Amino acid sequence: MAENYDYDIVVIGAGPGGYVAAIRASQLGLRACVIEKNKPGGVCLNLGCIPSKTIIHQAEVFRSATELEKIGVTVDSSTFDYKKVFQKSRKVADTLSRGVNFLLKKNGIDLIKGTAVLKGPHEAAVDNVKTITGENIIIATGSRPRPIPGFEFDGEKVLSSDDALMLTELPKNIIILGGGFIGVEFAHIMNAFGVNVTVVELLDRLLPLEDAESSEVLQRAFKRRKIGIHTSTKALSIKTNGSTIEVVVEKKKGEQQSIEADKVLVVVGRAPNTESIGLDEVDLTTENGFIPVGNYYQTKTPSIYAVGDVVATPQLAHVASKEGEIAVEHIAGKNPVPRIDPHLIPSAVYCEPQVASFGYKEWQAKEEDIPYKKAVFPYRGAGKSVAVEKSEGMVKVLYNPETSEILGAHIAGIDATELIHEILLAKSSELLTADIAGMIHAHPTLSEAVMEAMRAAEGRAIHV
Repeated sequence: MAENYDYDIVVIGAGPGGYVAAIRASQLGLRACVIEKNKPGGVCLNLGCIPSKTIIHQAEVFRSATELEKIGVTVDSSTFDYKKVFQKSRKVADTLSRGVNFLLKKNGIDLIKGTAVLKGPHEAAVDNVKTITGENIIIATGSRPRPIPGFEFDGEKVLSSDDALMLTELPKNIIILGGGFIGVEFAHIMNAFGVNVTVVELLDRLLPLEDAESSEVLQRAFKRRKIGIHTSTKALSIKTNGSTIEVVVEKKKGEQQSIEADKVLVVVGRAPNTESIGLDEVDLTTENGFIPVGNYYQTKTPSIYAVGDVVATPQLAHVASKEGEIAVEHIAGKNPVPRIDPHLIPSAVYCEPQVASFGYKEWQAKEEDIPYKKAVFPYRGAGKSVAVEKSEGMVKVLYNPETSEILGAHIAGIDATELIHEILLAKSSELLTADIAGMIHAHPTLSEAVMEAMRAAEGRAIHV
C-alpha cells in the first residue's frame, strides 16, 4: 500500500481488538505495528477475562470439596492459602501474554512499547519521543473500571475489579456494588471461598440486561448459597468504622439500611480510554466518552478507525476482536460486513450456574413489537444434568410463531457458555427450530436440552 508511511496500519493498543487487528492485517499482506504501554493482551488477558476465569476455576475446585464429603471423603481446608490461587491466575495471564507477543513476532508485527498520542490523521507520537506514521490508524485503547461518585477506588477498602483480581488475601465480608456480569462473577468467587457476600444492585434484578427467567435461576441459586441480594437498591454513602466499611443503602420505597463489611467492590461498568490520546488533533470528539464510528468502524477522519471498548458497542473481548477484523478487512478492500449484527453477539457469564444468551430478550421483542413465542426446557429433563448433579437451569428459545425463525436464546445452567453456540450457529446459518429439533444429539449430553427446547417449539418435546 502506502510507500510514504512507516506502516500501512498503526494499531494503538494490544488488547483483543488491537492485536487481532494487527494479525489480520499481516495475513492480508499489510505492514502493521502495535503500540502498547503495558503487556500484550490488554485488560482481558492481564486483568479481566483470563485471570478471572482462572480464579473461577479454582473457586469451583475448592467448592467441590463438599461434594467429596458426600461420598465419605474428608477434606481438610485449614491450610488453604488464597495467595496460591492468585499466583496461579498471574501465571496463566503471563503465559498467555507471552503467547500474544509470540503471535505478533510470528506474523512480522512490530510491538512498540510506550504511550501513543495522535498527532495527525497519519501520525502517533510514542512517549512524546518517537513519531510513527501509518496510512491508517486503528484506536483500540480499551477501557478501565468506572467509579461511583462518593465511592472512589482506593485499592484498600474500596476496590475496582482490577484491585479485586490482585488480592492475595480474601476479606471475611465484602459488599459488591453492581449486580451485572462482573458483580455476579465476583460474588460467585468470593462465596465459593467462604467470604460473606452482599450484592447491591440499583435495578430490579441481578443481570438486569439478561433474560428475566435466567436471572431468576441465578438469584435462586445465590440465595441458597447465602449470598445477600439487595435489588432495587441504591448505595448512598460510605464511611470507615475502624477496620470495617459501612455502606448506607436505600430501598426503592425509601427505607434505608446500613451494611458493614471489610471491603467494598465497585463494579458498575467500564469507562472508555479516550482521554489524552490526541483526538482533538484529528478532529474527533467523543459522545459520552465513546468515539463515534460509521460502517467498518471508520471515524469521520477517514484514515482513523476505532474498535472495542472505545466505541459504543458491547464491551466484550470477542466483539473487539471481530470489530478489529472488520476494520482491517475494509482497509484491505475485502468488503466485509459493515458492522457486527448485535443479535448475533453471544453473552457469557461465568458464575454458577452459568448464564449465556444471544439475540432478542422478551422485553426487547415486546418493545419492538416483534411477534414471538418461547419454548423452555428444564435442565432436569436432560439425563446428563441429573447424573452430574447439576440439574438446575433451563434452555429457552424465542422464535417467530409463523416462520419458526430463531430470534434469540437464553441458557442458565452448567456449561451454558458452551451450549449457546450451537443455537447461535443455527441462527447464523438461517436454520429453523425444526432443524435442531430433528438433529440426533448424543445421549447422555447436556446438549440434548437444546434439542428438547427446539422440539418444544415444534410442539413435540419428549422429556418434559
